[in-house]
Amino acid sequence: MKLAVFVNQYDEPAILDRLKADKFGIILVQNGVYHAAVKQNGEPSSILSRNAEFYALQEDLQSRGFSDGDVDSKVKVINFEGLVDLIFNDYEKFMWL
Repeated sequence: MKLAVFVNQYDEPAILDRLKADKFGIILVQNGVYHAAVKQNGEPSSILSRNAEFYALQEDLQSRGFSDGDVDSKVKVINFEGLVDLIFNDYEKFMWL
């Protein structure tokens, strides 16, 4: 199964530990984009240590004052068109956390 999870908050959802998939993606939206750009004590967010493909919505990054250069190298910045491509081409199931 190909599963993508939308994370829209900075608190890391505990359920992520229980999700398993052949292909796992984490799409950071709204306040979830802070995981992609903010470091605490020089360390990236623990969410980025997971075995997943990471995406952050460009519009949400920009509305919070971040640029693509502020984003961790593990995270691919996408726009709405890229998000639609993920939904229709790359993943079969989605969850919103």
